[in-house]
Amino acid sequence: MADSLLCQEPAGHICPHQMAFMLDNWFRRWVQHPRKIAGEYIREGDVVLDVGCGPGYFTIDLAKMVGETGRVVAIDIQASMLMKVEKKARRYGLSNRIATHQSTSQGVGWDQTSDFILAYYVVHETPSPKMFLKELKALLKPKGKILVVEPKMHVSQAAFETMTAEAESVGLRVLDFPKGKGGRSVLFEA
Repeated sequence: MADSLLCQEPAGHICPHQMAFMLDNWFRRWVQHPRKIAGEYIREGDVVLDVGCGPGYFTIDLAKMVGETGRVVAIDIQASMLMKVEKKARRYGLSNRIATHQSTSQGVGWDQTSDFILAYYVVHETPSPKMFLKELKALLKPKGKILVVEPKMHVSQAAFETMTAEAESVGLRVLDFPKGKGGRSVLFEA
């Protein structure tokens, strides 16, 4: 996928692995609970991509939601974040449901389709949101969905609208602008 870009190298504006504790803590679970954010879109047996997974804040709950027959692929550009995910998966006994994949600055680099993709606070970190969303669209099964949530403190309403228009230009269809997801949110369908 040479024409797409996931994000810049970790030295760029990516949240560094040393800040992982800020991404995965009890306070965040209180205000951004994974089941409240993604639960309504996931069914048992689904294949789910957690793109820009960081230390696996959503990954563990997603793995519980997909059940014994489902699978979650945690994708991140930082190997150190993926090591944290693998450690948590072992601790929770979910290693059989969770795979990790290291993306590159050239793209996601994954080639299997999914039922649902979570892109939480990640699209604004990519150098080309349009190309990133095009790549994600290619990773969806027919009628598959992508939930994009962007932080209001980093992404203005105008920038969010531009990103949404770019997603539509690559063939994603807006289903909803769900509330209560922890930021500016849009649900797309392939």
